[in-house]
Amino acid sequence: MHPRAVATAPRSPLIRLLVPGLCLGLVAAACGRTSDVQAIVPPDETRAPAVVFSPPGLAEVGEALTRAAAQRSVADAIDAFHDFRFTDVLARSGITFRHQAVEDAGRRYRSTHYVQGSGVAAADVDGDGLADLYFVNQVGGSRLFRNLGGGRFDDVTLAWGARVGGVGVGAYFADIDNDGDPDLYVTTVRGGNVLFENDGNGRFADITARAGVGVVGHSAGAVFFDYDGDGRLDLFVAGPGRYTTEDAAGDGYRYFIGTEEPAGAEGHPAPGRPGLLFRNEGDNRFTEQSAIVGLDRAGPSGDAIPLDANGDGWTDLYVLDPHGADTYFENVRGTAFVARQPEGLARTPWGATGGARLDADADGRLDLLVTDFFSDQRQGAAPAQERERWAQIPGIPAREDLVFGNALLLARDHGRFEDATGRFSVEHYQPWGPSVGDLNADGYEDIFLPSGAGYPERYVVNGLKLNVRGDHFADAEFLLGVEPRRDGRTAVPWFELDASGPDRAHPAASGQQGPVTVWGARSSRSAVLVDLENDGDLDIVTNDFHAEPAVLESNLTERTLVRFLKIRLVGTRSNRDGLGAVVRVTAGGRTRTRAHDGRSGHLAQSTLPLYVGLGQASAVDRVEVLWPSGQRQVVTSPLVNATLVITEQP
Repeated sequence: MHPRAVATAPRSPLIRLLVPGLCLGLVAAACGRTSDVQAIVPPDETRAPAVVFSPPGLAEVGEALTRAAAQRSVADAIDAFHDFRFTDVLARSGITFRHQAVEDAGRRYRSTHYVQGSGVAAADVDGDGLADLYFVNQVGGSRLFRNLGGGRFDDVTLAWGARVGGVGVGAYFADIDNDGDPDLYVTTVRGGNVLFENDGNGRFADITARAGVGVVGHSAGAVFFDYDGDGRLDLFVAGPGRYTTEDAAGDGYRYFIGTEEPAGAEGHPAPGRPGLLFRNEGDNRFTEQSAIVGLDRAGPSGDAIPLDANGDGWTDLYVLDPHGADTYFENVRGTAFVARQPEGLARTPWGATGGARLDADADGRLDLLVTDFFSDQRQGAAPAQERERWAQIPGIPAREDLVFGNALLLARDHGRFEDATGRFSVEHYQPWGPSVGDLNADGYEDIFLPSGAGYPERYVVNGLKLNVRGDHFADAEFLLGVEPRRDGRTAVPWFELDASGPDRAHPAASGQQGPVTVWGARSSRSAVLVDLENDGDLDIVTNDFHAEPAVLESNLTERTLVRFLKIRLVGTRSNRDGLGAVVRVTAGGRTRTRAHDGRSGHLAQSTLPLYVGLGQASAVDRVEVLWPSGQRQVVTSPLVNATLVITEQP
């Protein structure tokens, strides 16, 4: 394959807004000058590859400019603090990770679940008080970066024994053995899932075989939660169905080629294993319980959200189906899961890919947000339609139990829910899983939505929705510097072709000769909201698809006086992480309710302290914890702008 030329040249503002990488070596002539181009090519190669955008209009900037102007025009009316910015500091972070997608998501494109991408998760792996980052990869291995402080990171993947090869999907930190440090579970596509035990100093040992959780199949999301109330974290591993053949491919790596088209009813992949539930027996051993407790009837699943919807003290499970109706399974006292249909959950998103629990309307009850990527992908839409929920999508019959788009389901009394998607403006185009957190520290949780399909579809902005005092969400990605991307880049080089040779029949080679570089849309898959520098505000880290990540540093503490409280739970009767707890912080005459479940974004679970913004409140009156054990515990008058450690009373 012909190497890509590298060149430099001045850039016009219009091109720079969207695809500066073009000026960095591929079509410098389009930027207005060619005399300064210094191509680095072999002696026998005198021509840089032609550039092909897929889709052809990928380099157009009009829609981005329109959306940015629209957000600026209503900025003064947003009754939530937004006079701060995020800046992508990847270049100085020391993070050298770059996600690489399998060829089925590029030159051999097939519409399969490889498009789900990979997760990013955070935890203080070595106990130094700083959040470390784990990036999952489809090709080239996943990588662990140690936080050195001051915004700098070091790759410790090999030194700390955390490398996973194969086609990686998700990363899930949790303390499985209640010894006080975060262990790590990584899911893969037919490569075997891996469980690492942390020795307390950040060094990992592979205990997969002993633990019995090395699922070999088409794994997707996973989640640790305590379903039987024994104080140990159990594990649910989702399975969307079989979407690969037995034929292998890969240049320097190995993956299984996907089916030509998703098969089965209503776009499902072919039948495969359902989600699997593993019970933690202690001593780092798990036993598979799916059939015993009734979760073998869950059907295809991409992820799951633990929640206690009916308030009976037992953690239920909301199972997301990426191509059908989601299912709410009620936990019957830790012995069985029974499919229920509480009021308000009778209609669920058809193409669900992620979800989160948050108190969106600030009424003290935990609501449910479910995002829907696949309805948008199947429908397709002009940019002007991106905030619509579809009445119907091609090939899917209208059904009473389905909606086609995101769903914000507000919790009501007696386990009921109310769909408030439209009123709260949470619709967004092609979203993956949400990450929720209080980005402006005003006491209301905001939403970050990694979005877009990447090649061969058009560019889609990542969404940032500010919570406006529990009344609605306001779009703010352009106001806060999340969009446009670093250097305005919305496209990345995806793959190369020889249009005069073996690749002449490829659609992107049509009308071309010689070497061709195909550019596809940049898109994010997963994100985690985390205070990387311990400066008191939340930053955003993404795992982008077939590209380098974004490390979005917040300057909130430089723009306003920030008051916050971080809370780290230490369970004794409950699991050590306290996952499943509900925390209420009362300050300034208002109570903020937070779910502590570890869910940090698409295909990820993180071990982080809860971050609670206090707004204008200068003191905290009380913190109440409802532990998974059922015990209530109250701490009064904790210090502000500090980390409060609450150990469960025995």
